[in-house]
Amino acid sequence: MKIQESAENYLETILMLSQQKGNVRSIDIAHELEFKKPSVSVAMKNLRENGYINVDDNGFITLTPSGKEIAETMYERHILISNWLIKLGVDEKTAVDDACKIEHVLSKESFDAIKKHVIGQ
Repeated sequence: MKIQESAENYLETILMLSQQKGNVRSIDIAHELEFKKPSVSVAMKNLRENGYINVDDNGFITLTPSGKEIAETMYERHILISNWLIKLGVDEKTAVDDACKIEHVLSKESFDAIKKHVIGQ
């Protein structure tokens, strides 16, 4: 199932923050993405209702298995593509910004081909 790019970004951010901090709350996501708290709250409600995250009584957010799968896919794409662009001579900020755009529109087939080429499998 294809979800919106913004939802993929939120899930990827939750994954990254959970790796850095352990516990993640909406305010952490708002700070990381530089979004207003009400916008993040609406997004979290949608992600929860669609089964991608759980929110406990203390407001801590965790990824469900389906949310984690999407987040890990986006994160892998982001890291591989941004590193590849940097190796090609693109400055880091541009590479990271471009990777963030590319990771959402690239087909699995194209990503797998790029990955195979980059890793040399």
